[in-house]
Amino acid sequence: MVKEKIILGIDPGTNITGYGVIKSVKNKPELITLGIIKLPKNTTHFSRLEKIFKEVLKIIEQYNPNVLAIEAPFFGKNVQSMLKLGRAQGVSIAAALSHSIPVFEYSPRKIKLAVTGNGAASKEQVSIFLQQLFNTKNFPTELDASDGLAAAVCHFYQKNLSSGNTHYSGWESYIKNNPNKII
Repeated sequence: MVKEKIILGIDPGTNITGYGVIKSVKNKPELITLGIIKLPKNTTHFSRLEKIFKEVLKIIEQYNPNVLAIEAPFFGKNVQSMLKLGRAQGVSIAAALSHSIPVFEYSPRKIKLAVTGNGAASKEQVSIFLQQLFNTKNFPTELDASDGLAAAVCHFYQKNLSSGNTHYSGWESYIKNNPNKII
């Protein structure tokens, strides 16, 4: 018998941190909530990190997730930005670890691939796919929220694909054996 699991997904950011919480029941994801942690612009970087930590703790205490799926920092041209994102990711991870919650990290490309089938999908495409998956239009306008949710959905698919002994020779084989996963 498959146990119900709660997955918290986080898209770390120093201006806006997105999050999504899903429930995995009988190999199907169910949306619990998604949203953002908006960080005040007129504060220090360390004050923002403290706010991220405290807000993630509140989410953990409210929804009691079994696992945290978090987006890895993306390496861009600005090393300072990547360092700040890594710190935002670190305080989110610390909040989870303070509650003994296992953490799984996924690259932005892997998250997009898991949700849309295209690792180069836009944030808008990810949001549209998630709205279709959960059959809702009530998403926040900030795409950081859907990015946080996408991390949770990515973990859901990764764990469901790797939990069984089923192997697929390609997408055609997977689709043939999983027609219920096609939207």
